Amino acid sequence: MARFRLILSLSLSCICVCAFAQSKRPMTFEDMMKMRRLGDIAVSPDGRWVLFSVTDVDLGKNMRTSHLWIVPTAGGDEKPLTDSMAGESRGRFSPDGKRILFQSARDGGQQIWLAPFATATGTIGNARRLTDISTEADGAIWSPDSENILFVSSVYPDCTDDACNKERDDERAQPKVKAQIFTHLLYRHWTAFTGDKRSHLFLVSSNGGTPRDLTPGDEHDVPPFSLGGPDSYAFSPDGKEIAFEENLDPVPAISTNSDIFTLRLDDPNAKHVKISTSPGGDHSPAYSPDGKYIAWRSQARAGYESDRFRLMLFDRKTKQTKDLLPNFDRWVDEFTWAHSLPVIYFVAGNQGEAPIFSLNVIGGEPSQFPAQHADSGEYGDLHPTDDGKTLIASRMSMRGPGEIMALDSSRVGHTAFSVGMSKEIIADPQELKESQLTHLNSALLDQLDLPEMEPFWFIGAGKTKVQGFAVKPPAFDASKKYPVKFLIHGGPQGAWGNSWSYRWNAELLAANGYVVVMINPRGSTGYGQAFIDGVNGDWGGKPFIDLMRGLDYAEQHYSSIDKTRECALGASYGGYMADWILGHTDRFKCIVSHDGMFNPESAYGTTDELWFNEWEFKGTPWTNRALYRKWSPMLAETKFKTPTLVVHSQLDYRLDVSEGYQLFTTLQRMKVPSKMLYFPDEGHWIMKPQNSQLWYKTVNDWVDQWTK
Repeated sequence: MARFRLILSLSLSCICVCAFAQSKRPMTFEDMMKMRRLGDIAVSPDGRWVLFSVTDVDLGKNMRTSHLWIVPTAGGDEKPLTDSMAGESRGRFSPDGKRILFQSARDGGQQIWLAPFATATGTIGNARRLTDISTEADGAIWSPDSENILFVSSVYPDCTDDACNKERDDERAQPKVKAQIFTHLLYRHWTAFTGDKRSHLFLVSSNGGTPRDLTPGDEHDVPPFSLGGPDSYAFSPDGKEIAFEENLDPVPAISTNSDIFTLRLDDPNAKHVKISTSPGGDHSPAYSPDGKYIAWRSQARAGYESDRFRLMLFDRKTKQTKDLLPNFDRWVDEFTWAHSLPVIYFVAGNQGEAPIFSLNVIGGEPSQFPAQHADSGEYGDLHPTDDGKTLIASRMSMRGPGEIMALDSSRVGHTAFSVGMSKEIIADPQELKESQLTHLNSALLDQLDLPEMEPFWFIGAGKTKVQGFAVKPPAFDASKKYPVKFLIHGGPQGAWGNSWSYRWNAELLAANGYVVVMINPRGSTGYGQAFIDGVNGDWGGKPFIDLMRGLDYAEQHYSSIDKTRECALGASYGGYMADWILGHTDRFKCIVSHDGMFNPESAYGTTDELWFNEWEFKGTPWTNRALYRKWSPMLAETKFKTPTLVVHSQLDYRLDVSEGYQLFTTLQRMKVPSKMLYFPDEGHWIMKPQNSQLWYKTVNDWVDQWTK
């Protein structure tokens, strides 16, 4: 009888598990829009609380709104702190723990707001607006004594006060003639025309008052334009100095050479002092807690935005700079100092993951490989607690967007100065001890069938090892054959990996019955700088071979793939490669080319960041026309046969919309089945919720039309 009860119990358990598995469903676009999006995070000085922003999407209203949330570092329920219609972002605790600052446009333009904070309950009091600057405020950070706040605002360099800026803006808002006159390059950038304004750093008392322009009259952007990432400026621990980025080169359109400068705040006559010496970009300055050093990320080569990001250390007493990781062949993507130890924690991409490393800066010889998690994914936004026991960070993976994690600092491994990154040399990577503090999307994710991403390796061009990934469709049946979506990443110095995306989400693209195959060809990050450099001047060469051999490998080793029903999809450099594929192989049933470079010569004359084209094609069209034409997809137009969807946007100033027009016109005249999806209100990325919905529908419908 007991045996019967055991069998019955096991049978019922099996039924429950099977029923649970069957209840999971494929993800839809609407599901993805319901997911809360984690923003930047901050840790309270006493280590008890994590403050963070969360963005919610209202698909019906076609808008996104960010609010501040809080969660205990010891674990517990997360809860919202703010709820104004205008939204709030960039929450920061004051160093004394008594207040928080945040940015909001709740009274019109974006300004800095302050609110009292009660650490016993994790709640805030009534907020008051600190700034009222007509040019708005962004990027606010506290001084170490909680007495001042540093922020960024775009102003007219020749204006000496806010009244002048407001008057100038009012005049320009009402002209009957909309024409502009350009006298320099980089007259437009990313999605906007640059105009006469420049970003400047301002200092304002946390008790209120008139902000002080720390870079008055400067004709350069301080800090330079950035698409996100670590702050470009920092306070010294005593609050008497700041370090910041600035690019002084006369033609910013051909320069990546931002430098690190310092400025004394206790001397009204002080001048900026340049402390970096690299001809390449220098970024993200951060003072050590004892004030003896400034660390930053640095690139060695001028004009190359994808050179290796090294970790540099500047001794403020001796004025000497050294490379902390001379033999570390990966990019340092971000870093932070520990509070009481001479330790730097940093993140570096590696073979589709982005693990956390730690480095003993002073005289240590650490040797262990960084700790790994079973589903590591991509870490970021690192914040050590004051007691040195915990590291707070965000983590996302292919199977879910970002959440906040608490990591045991003693388990975050060290990397030796001489460590390479080949997995063959890992002796015994220790398991990372961490706990998940937030569960912003757990309830929704538990309903979804999100298959694992499966990595594989193959031999690419020149007998080089290349990595790829495959994502099978939900409810996968090994006895069936599935069509393929072959995704090609942009950059070209980018990479597919174990991370979440809302713009090219592999799980969503697989959800309607496709195997998704992704290859990291030559030029991809996370495999060493030589691998990255392999795309320079060779856009349609080794990367194309890598991609085709990667797909060959997937076809041979995944029996479920139907190689007669494959579609190639790519954006940016991936769009270029889609165009190249169009004229160099007929293996695909269809192509999707999003924001691709069709004619390298015309793309040079219409792009904003000329340094990119001049590096990748080793000169200008008049100094190296042969290379521009060698890798021109346009010049293979007589071979175009594959049905192609063209996607391009009016506000894309990286790759002008004319590139899309040229491709679509050529396809139509060559009588190749084609369609163009045009967005008048988007840039290089599709950002608006309803535009994104149309993008996914149009792309999926196009692929279905030719592969199903």
